[in-house]
Amino acid sequence: MTRKYFGTDGIRGLVGQDPITPNFVMHLGWAAGKVFAKQSPGDAKILIGKDTRISGYMFESALEAGLSAAGVDVRLLGPMPTPAIAYLTRTFHAQAGIVISASHNPYQDNGIKFFSGTGAKLPDEMELEIESYLGKPMTTMPSHDLGKVKRIEGARGRYIEFCKSTVPYDLNLRGLKVVLDCAHGATYHIAPDVFDELGAEVITLGVEPDGFNINSDCGSTSPEALQRAVLEHSADLGIAFDGDGDRVVMVDHKGQVVDGDELLYVIARDCLEAKRFKGGVVGTLMSNLGLEVALAEFGVGFARAKVGDRYVMESLKKKGWRLGGESSGHIICLDKTTTGDGIVAALQVVTAMRSRDFSLREMLQGMEKYPQRLVNVSMQERSDPLSNASVQRAVADAEQELGRHGRVLLRLSGTEPVVRVMVEGVDDSQVHRLAEDVAGVVQAALG
Repeated sequence: MTRKYFGTDGIRGLVGQDPITPNFVMHLGWAAGKVFAKQSPGDAKILIGKDTRISGYMFESALEAGLSAAGVDVRLLGPMPTPAIAYLTRTFHAQAGIVISASHNPYQDNGIKFFSGTGAKLPDEMELEIESYLGKPMTTMPSHDLGKVKRIEGARGRYIEFCKSTVPYDLNLRGLKVVLDCAHGATYHIAPDVFDELGAEVITLGVEPDGFNINSDCGSTSPEALQRAVLEHSADLGIAFDGDGDRVVMVDHKGQVVDGDELLYVIARDCLEAKRFKGGVVGTLMSNLGLEVALAEFGVGFARAKVGDRYVMESLKKKGWRLGGESSGHIICLDKTTTGDGIVAALQVVTAMRSRDFSLREMLQGMEKYPQRLVNVSMQERSDPLSNASVQRAVADAEQELGRHGRVLLRLSGTEPVVRVMVEGVDDSQVHRLAEDVAGVVQAALG
């Protein structure tokens, strides 16, 4: 069976259009409640958290109604990072955690994603079971069996302490000037306190959410303001999270962006030199060839998973490895937590910097990124351009020109109605030209 609603990261879309409507989300809450209630009959408990977009209030109420109708107790967390909800779901011994967020998307979008009781993304089988209930009429338990709803107090403080616990107890960031961009999202009241309590001098951007400004010209997807702020304040580094806090990118003291591939390299190299590294690193089809080459120099294995942190996680578990991620900034440190966590990943990088008294730029010595060009081609209706003969020829011609030191990748986005065209090679001008050429053929094929 294939999933009808669930994508690579839950269910996501434009608010007010199916399936991101109050009625559907209430039905989804009921369906999830029915599935998770089987794990603890008569005593099921599910946590709900959200990011800062305005529609979160509406969908929080809808989920609350659906879960209560299914006889499941609800615990409300309010605005919290996605990885915080995973952590709290585990520590509260809940049957599941639900996140209301569209991650790095603009405020007009929203979505629903789930964590199991262990703080991990749901397996396909459970998502399919939830979808099976969406095809059934919603019913309501007798009044004496309805789920009860409470708000959890102190969740913020619990998660701040957890983040700090992932670094050595004697880590002191005194003397380190850090600019934090919280994207007006769920980390706005978390990340500044984490770094302040560890001793850093903290300058903040994106910490005034109003329901509409999440990810707007800020955060990990738009680091330009952070780059300017790092230079303006002569900071040692900048750290940018996305709207729900599961992604992170950084900016070095020279104002240059350091992406997820480079952060993986820093963490892997530090663990290796500290003799704490086991196995290899999992990246994705989009990971830069430079990461693979640099890790090979240290004898570290590298594997590519499909794009999406759930697939990185699947590969890590299958191989028994502990570190993986995406160039977009999803970094998974399984020796620290159960899911991608922007704050935790940033702390591992800062710990590596302090342990060697290196700048972030110095920590990147030994890794040279290959020129890479990504072009997003919009589409009105979802279709696979690789089935088009002209697209196949364009890809084959580009791969032949690049030779063995380059590659071409076409991928349907799991979160947006676009085809991602990626070209990578040795020569920057050649890479850019071929990416535009292939994207043009894809655009023509899509009409």
